[in-house]
Amino acid sequence: MALLEIDDVHTFYGNIHALQGVSLTVDSNEIVTLIGANGAGKSTTLNSISGIVSTRSGQVRLEGNDLTHVAPHEIVHRGIVQVPEGRRTFARLTVDENLRMGGFIKNKSEVAAGIERAYSMFPRLRERRSQIAGTLSGGEQQMLAMGRALMSEPRILLLDEPSMGLAPNLVEFIFDTIRQIHEQGTAILLVEQNANMALEVAHRGYILQTGTVVLADNSAALRDNEEVKRAYLGA
Repeated sequence: MALLEIDDVHTFYGNIHALQGVSLTVDSNEIVTLIGANGAGKSTTLNSISGIVSTRSGQVRLEGNDLTHVAPHEIVHRGIVQVPEGRRTFARLTVDENLRMGGFIKNKSEVAAGIERAYSMFPRLRERRSQIAGTLSGGEQQMLAMGRALMSEPRILLLDEPSMGLAPNLVEFIFDTIRQIHEQGTAILLVEQNANMALEVAHRGYILQTGTVVLADNSAALRDNEEVKRAYLGA
C-alpha cells in the first residue's frame, strides 16, 4: 500500500471538468513530480488532495484511509501539508509569527523546536525573524512558506511551483532543500514548471494533459522519452 493514493479523481470548477480521472501514488520514501503545461490540472490535483477544492468522485487515501471529504485542517492533522503556488505567506505578520501559525496543531515545546529546525534549514529566516513577511524577497518568502509547512511535521509535503520567479542560485538552493527534506523522512509530491530540475530530484513522475495522466514512469525514463523532451525539457 502506498502512503498516498489518488484514485480516479474527478474535480470540477462549475461546468469545467478540471481533473478527469486522475490516479497516482506516492510511497513513503519517494519524491514524485507532476509535470504539465499551464492549465493541465497540476495545482488542482494538489488542491484536491489537501481538501481546498472538493472532488466530485474518486478517492484520496492516506495509508488506505479515505480523506476525500475530510476538512483541510483535519488533513493537516493527518499529515498532509501543502506549500501553495505564490507562497501565500501572512504578509502582515513577522517571519516568526508565520512559523508559529504553521505549528497550530503542535504544543508550545514542539512549536519552539519546529521554529529552531526552520531557522537551521533556512538561516536567512533567522536573520529576519522579526521582519514583516510581506517585505521579504521572493526567495525568502519561499523559504518561509516551506518552513511554515514543515512546522506540523508532515508525512507528505505538497509543493506547488517552489522555484517560480526565483533567481537561478536560489532555485538550486530550493531543490537542495527539497532533497534534504526528503532525506529527513518526508515524502514529497512536487508540481514544478522546471521539468528538468523536477526530474533530477524526483524518483518518478506523471505527465498531465488537460486533467488526465497521459504518461507515468521513473524519472530517468521520462528524461529519455522523446515526446517528453520535445514538450517539456526544451529539446
